[in-house]
Amino acid sequence: MDQISSLSTIDSPLSLTLLLMNLSIGVILSLILRWHFRHFGSTLSNREEFSQVFPFILLTTILIITVVKSSLALSLGLVGALSIVRFRTPIKEPEELAYLFVAIAIGLGLGANQTIPTVIAGLSILGVMAILGSYHKTRDDKNLYLSIDWHEDTESLPEGYLDRLNEVVSRHTVRSDLRRFDARDRSLEATYFIDVDSSEKLSALIDDLRSLSPGVGVTFLDQNQMPKV
Repeated sequence: MDQISSLSTIDSPLSLTLLLMNLSIGVILSLILRWHFRHFGSTLSNREEFSQVFPFILLTTILIITVVKSSLALSLGLVGALSIVRFRTPIKEPEELAYLFVAIAIGLGLGANQTIPTVIAGLSILGVMAILGSYHKTRDDKNLYLSIDWHEDTESLPEGYLDRLNEVVSRHTVRSDLRRFDARDRSLEATYFIDVDSSEKLSALIDDLRSLSPGVGVTFLDQNQMPKV
């Protein structure tokens, strides 16, 4: 009985007005975060589709923190409930994970009623990210995704095909990063994130890739310039 009474004294009443105010501010910040990711993100995945989850994560975090901090008993129950939850959706890009952390951090701050510091800190973080993103886009180097499809009519691909592929790509680029690789018996698909100095290097890169085999297909993707759908 003493423990139950001590828990009840720790509990604090939940203010519905304050919750609605924080949720309203959260909606505005989540829309800003969504817009920021769509315009300044550089991930290969569909930014429009991925950004749809930001409002849900941010607002749900506000609700959880607001309810939990009003009752110690609920917070202890939440620890047990979350221990059986398993998130199996893979996060393919570090940038996606960073934006998810920003959404969760804003939700935590608003849920803890730290409204003004959260708004200032959240907008400051997004401002710094926007400046860095704009600087990245104004560089002379062209940052592109290079997608390569290699199909052979023979039994299998030639020996050392990946080393040959990496050697050709690195020869014509300032920097190359293999992001995706999928090999089968007679075909492979590879995606590189590359930096090139000029368009002439792209033409030379295409010629060298096609000289490896007639079955090599090359696609360049500049997602920053793609229209948002």
